[in-house]
Amino acid sequence: MPELNRLSLTEYQEVEKLDVIIVLDNVRSLSNIGSFFRTADAFRIGEIFLCGITACPPHREIHKTALGAEESVKWRYFETTEEACKYLKDNNYTINAVEQIEDSVMLSDYVATPRSAYIFGNEVDGVDDDVLPYCDNAIEIPQEGTKHSLNVSVSAGIMMYAIFSGLNHK
Repeated sequence: MPELNRLSLTEYQEVEKLDVIIVLDNVRSLSNIGSFFRTADAFRIGEIFLCGITACPPHREIHKTALGAEESVKWRYFETTEEACKYLKDNNYTINAVEQIEDSVMLSDYVATPRSAYIFGNEVDGVDDDVLPYCDNAIEIPQEGTKHSLNVSVSAGIMMYAIFSGLNHK
């Protein structure tokens, strides 16, 4: 691993993170949750909010996919996503739903900004309709296949890379 210039857990905890929060709105798959942690670690995301039925570490199935990133990435739990949104609004975060809805902005047209949060919804139902009024924007990942649906952790990888690229290469 030294050849890869990987940070130790202590070094990672000391480096500056993006002022970005990823919100999981009732994500049910433990593998998906672990994938969020691992991807957030890769792109130095500031924090993950786990909401509703979204499971919290420590958990063997989360760890299996996260590979320890659940220890490096800061996280907190909220009983409801609405509660998390209220916290974000009170702390002046721009809230973005990652969702295919009317008036969504295509990712290719979106410009990432600091102090922003991105909500990813349940694998079947997407971002809850009760959460959408809290959102300042909805961002859609362009797709040209027949399904027009991506796995939530794949969407997270695409979004986190876009955010990381946008905020680090201005």
